[in-house]
Amino acid sequence: MKTNYFDLINQTFYFPQEEFTLNKDNLQFHGIDLMKLVEEYGTPLKFTYLPKISQNINRAKMWFRNSMEKHGYEAKYYYCYCTKSSHFEFILNEALKNNIHIETSSAFDINIVEKLMENGKINKNTFVVCNGFKRGKYVENIARIINNGHKNTIPVIDNFEELDLLQEQIEGKFKIGIRIAAEEEPKFEFYTSRLGIGYKDIVPFYRKQIQENKKVELKMLHFFINTGIRDTAYYWNELLKCMKVYIALKKECPSLDSLNIGGGFPIKSSLAFDYDYEYMIDEILNQIKIACDDAEIDVPHIFTEFGSYTVGESGGAVYQVLYQKKQNDRENWNMIDSSFITTLPDTWAINKRFVMLAVNRWNDTYERVLLGGLTCDSDDYYNSEQHMNAVYLPKYNKEKPLYIGFFNTGAYQETIGGFGGLHHCILPQPKHILIDKDKNGIIATEIFSEEQQAEDVLNILGYNKNKE
Repeated sequence: MKTNYFDLINQTFYFPQEEFTLNKDNLQFHGIDLMKLVEEYGTPLKFTYLPKISQNINRAKMWFRNSMEKHGYEAKYYYCYCTKSSHFEFILNEALKNNIHIETSSAFDINIVEKLMENGKINKNTFVVCNGFKRGKYVENIARIINNGHKNTIPVIDNFEELDLLQEQIEGKFKIGIRIAAEEEPKFEFYTSRLGIGYKDIVPFYRKQIQENKKVELKMLHFFINTGIRDTAYYWNELLKCMKVYIALKKECPSLDSLNIGGGFPIKSSLAFDYDYEYMIDEILNQIKIACDDAEIDVPHIFTEFGSYTVGESGGAVYQVLYQKKQNDRENWNMIDSSFITTLPDTWAINKRFVMLAVNRWNDTYERVLLGGLTCDSDDYYNSEQHMNAVYLPKYNKEKPLYIGFFNTGAYQETIGGFGGLHHCILPQPKHILIDKDKNGIIATEIFSEEQQAEDVLNILGYNKNKE
């Protein structure tokens, strides 16, 4: 009779998988023995596996290149990284090794871009695509980098007033894009995205504010669906509506030559994840080419803005199960040495799923559990709502410590959780390490940030202001 944790995983999913293997009864992630990390650094522990970033970027570039060759798609592909997914320097440094471009969403993003320019990480050929609602400091910063000579900065117009605000501060001619306000799926609480300009308003807006404007060159139409790039009738319908706008605009605006299809590639959220990236890329380019050929116009250059896809699968967190609370006849609460609300806020805020596996004791018998965090908040838990099904782990044994890992957590969790700041119940921020491999496959680790200390929190709260 097969009753151990390994058998459960092996019978439920295809295992091992590309990134997950076993060393005896300990889990390995991309060949890294996680128990060795625990022994060296302790828990709770956050980590970033840098090579995964480059791997995902180059896979996407290969898929686009292959599809363009297949369809005779005579235009270029530009991979942009959506910085809001993770702004850390170590993320940008790794991503920019791969000849990519940048997408920004707020004022301070531009300050990061300027630092990258100073350090030679990006150059005049790097596109900086500026999305988001623009006022005040964001407009000022965009104008500054354009005025300082970075002509491949493309502010994407989000509303009717932005163009005037930009023109007031930008010297000379500059490039722009226009964002389409896509219609959302029927299940949404709103019908149309708050971002961008409505389908029917884009051509009139071009005629009124851009067509005779010698200071502005329209280069890009931006299209993004909130639910991401998925093989649904809704997505394909919105893409075709986008192409109708692009074609109508292109026939009046010869300078328009680029279509930005935004981001939205999903990442692995369970061991059962199944998504055909190659098919989706191939069919998107096929639909764009068919529409352009029928209209007798050139196909556009393609821009994407992949954020979660770029960094999500590089991140992980490891916790220790401190204790098991039996609250009734059926519920066993495994209490971790951190908090889901503070370290994986999307599990709490939007019931987001991450890959969750035991790190050790794979040869032990298992049990059904609920996972609880250390805060006093009743919502600080992880259960079947987030996990897609019941949570099973090796049976709790106070004599045999159990460690669990959450994987593909690299996008958004640090910024939403407030890295370096205050956290719910002032629980400390975990230690964060970076993991890299050299060309010979030798693993190297370094500490990016230590676990937060009481003095760090007291300083933020003002208790040490008058300290001598």
